[in-house]
Amino acid sequence: MEKIWLKHYPQGVPETIDASNLGSLVDVLLTSCRDHAAAVAFKSEFGSLTYAELDAKSLAFAAFLQQVWGLKKGMRFGIMLPNVLAYPIAMLGALRAGLIVVNINPLYTQPELVHELEDAGCHHIIVLEPFAHTVAASWQEAHIAKAMVVQLGDFCTPWKAVSLQFILKYVMRKIPAWHLPDYVRLPDALEIGRNKTLDKVNIDQQDVAFLQYTGGTTGVAKGAELTHFNLLSNLLQAKAWVQPILDEYGFKNQLTIVTAIPLYHIFSLLANGLLFMYLGGINLLILNPRDFKKFVKILQKEEFHAITGVNTLYNSLLNTPGFEKINFSSLLFSLGGGTAIQEEVAKRWAAKTGIPLLAAYGLTETSPAVSITPLTAKEYNTSVGLPLSSTEVSIRNDQGEELPLGAVGELCIRGPQVMRGYWQNEAETRLVFWEDRWLRTGDIAKIDAEGQIYLLDRSKDMILVSGFNVYPNEIEAVLAMHPGVLESGVVGIPSDSSGEEVKAFIVKKDPNLTVESVMEHCRKNLTGYKVPHVIEFCESLPKTAVGKISRKELRAAH
Repeated sequence: MEKIWLKHYPQGVPETIDASNLGSLVDVLLTSCRDHAAAVAFKSEFGSLTYAELDAKSLAFAAFLQQVWGLKKGMRFGIMLPNVLAYPIAMLGALRAGLIVVNINPLYTQPELVHELEDAGCHHIIVLEPFAHTVAASWQEAHIAKAMVVQLGDFCTPWKAVSLQFILKYVMRKIPAWHLPDYVRLPDALEIGRNKTLDKVNIDQQDVAFLQYTGGTTGVAKGAELTHFNLLSNLLQAKAWVQPILDEYGFKNQLTIVTAIPLYHIFSLLANGLLFMYLGGINLLILNPRDFKKFVKILQKEEFHAITGVNTLYNSLLNTPGFEKINFSSLLFSLGGGTAIQEEVAKRWAAKTGIPLLAAYGLTETSPAVSITPLTAKEYNTSVGLPLSSTEVSIRNDQGEELPLGAVGELCIRGPQVMRGYWQNEAETRLVFWEDRWLRTGDIAKIDAEGQIYLLDRSKDMILVSGFNVYPNEIEAVLAMHPGVLESGVVGIPSDSSGEEVKAFIVKKDPNLTVESVMEHCRKNLTGYKVPHVIEFCESLPKTAVGKISRKELRAAH
């Protein structure tokens, strides 16, 4: 496909990027730590870390892993932490030791944790104490050798740390009983490592930096091999996209980004953690973004310039009391990804903040960014933006043949950010690549005359009603327009007459909302076969760790 999108790039965005002369990801991050030594890098309600402190603590962490635990280059190291200050220390420390970081969702069940550790061959792990019981229960089956435990008070004053621990354990009962043999606490590991010398590790750009687990297009969790080169390329691509908005506002100060999506998720890891470290910015860490009352209180107190999130996060913030008291005067851009941004949510966000909610698109297998709406855009436009520098896109049919402009098919990607493959899984790797190394995303999309990408839905979520394709995103967007609907999830369910029919799960905003009102609204805005046949009201909808509505769980619930 001709790169028609290049004509519509913001001024200053290059057609191509080249990360080959940057060294490793470690080299880039350490340069940033030294260039911005006195500045704050990460900030949370429990303390903060300057770039100099991050440099020193990650060095001590790396030395401990190498000299005390005996970990060698290429071994896998599990990080089972939410958005706490220990995360960047462990992440950068493990990379400095030449290890491959395996990011782990702290909310994993025992079977999920065992699968990931066993598949990755990962036998060393760091975990936040409230989740240590899951590690303990998985110890033998997953062949865990060593564990390190983090407490929320590890970076607080001693008095605050003790009181916080007491409240969590005995008042809130947030720390289930656990027992881990020969575990070490993070502060002790850092103290020991501070007195050790880290032997130099030669890291090549083609070395794997992260094993990022994903269901991908086939549903079975597998590790995407993201190399130092992949991530550095995506860093350069993302930085090129941020620069025009900084130039437009003449912004020269330190940037602060609200980091609510967990850093163990690839979207937040790159767009927030790594990118803003590269820029010398501050990551404002939100430990529990589902506690929206507390989230809003934090935002009321802080100055911030950027925020990333998924549609449900923005929607929930808008519906949280106190949101109207947040000062958005410093906000430069709001970026949505992970799932479709609904037009109604984008309109309300722009009306309340004065800044458009712009969409980005990516996936784990692409480190993750593929396309972003120009951050200088003044309004939401339903697309997920233009392909990034050095990125090729193609719309293909099931035989791998490229379709003409405007046609609907599977979005395929080629570029320096595309993963090497799935960890020790050649069969799954073959399934997601065409022979010419184009990655199959599993997303149904089309591209317009300007090169903007429009996502219709995931191929696995598409509903087939009497031979007609129905996209849940479209129906959810219509439901979001109803003033009585807080949020919704749409799935296909079996039907004797039409093969499948549409079912909508709805959380009420108005307690008096009725099925008849919803149906009337849908009939006004959707053609007949797209109108839900079944509507079920729920107290809440199941969500993934990132906050996306889990259609998989909704289908299972039916």
